[in-house]
Amino acid sequence: MMRAVSVEEAVAMIPAGASVMVGGFMGVGTPERLLDELVRQQKTGLSLICNDAATPGKGVGKLFDATLVSRLTATHIGLNPKAQQQMLANQINIDLVPQGSFVERIRAGGCGLGGVLTPTGVGTLVADGKRLIEVDGEPFLLETAIRAQFALVHAFLADYLGNLTYALTARNFNPIMAMAADTVIVTAEHIVPVGVIAPDHVITPAPLVDYLITNG
Repeated sequence: MMRAVSVEEAVAMIPAGASVMVGGFMGVGTPERLLDELVRQQKTGLSLICNDAATPGKGVGKLFDATLVSRLTATHIGLNPKAQQQMLANQINIDLVPQGSFVERIRAGGCGLGGVLTPTGVGTLVADGKRLIEVDGEPFLLETAIRAQFALVHAFLADYLGNLTYALTARNFNPIMAMAADTVIVTAEHIVPVGVIAPDHVITPAPLVDYLITNG
């Protein structure tokens, strides 16, 4: 049953060292209020799972500004020099994953699968330490599922039950991450009465949402 909580209460539930998925693409569709509160409460040693490292001062970039990340699983960090500096100084471990493999691994985690088979990365550094499986004479890498203790999700609309819908490209990784975490915490631009979101417009159904941050 979804509960409405303050942003302070929600972030207080996240321990230092937790694994945290954060929706968004270069800060678009990212739950900024939750990230600001993670910084305020100084949640250190986070294992962060997100598409990218954003830029300094924006999105998950704030977590690198505050040196709160110990491990990052992402598809690129190219636009955040602070994340690059911390990687080169061995302050954070970074696992770079091809973007298609990244989202499919999260989807697998949300669907209860052990992983996915993909030809992406065969014969490259991506294959180091991974199982190679042959299917009909073709080689595939086994990419294991990704789950997290917490998913921080941003929606355009949420109703009082916790049903969510998203706006345009701000949807990005949010719905898939809402499936692949033990605890899902949501911020929404607008919280509306039940029925405002038509049933066939619901992207993330209420049973997946644990906590909704109150607006105001």
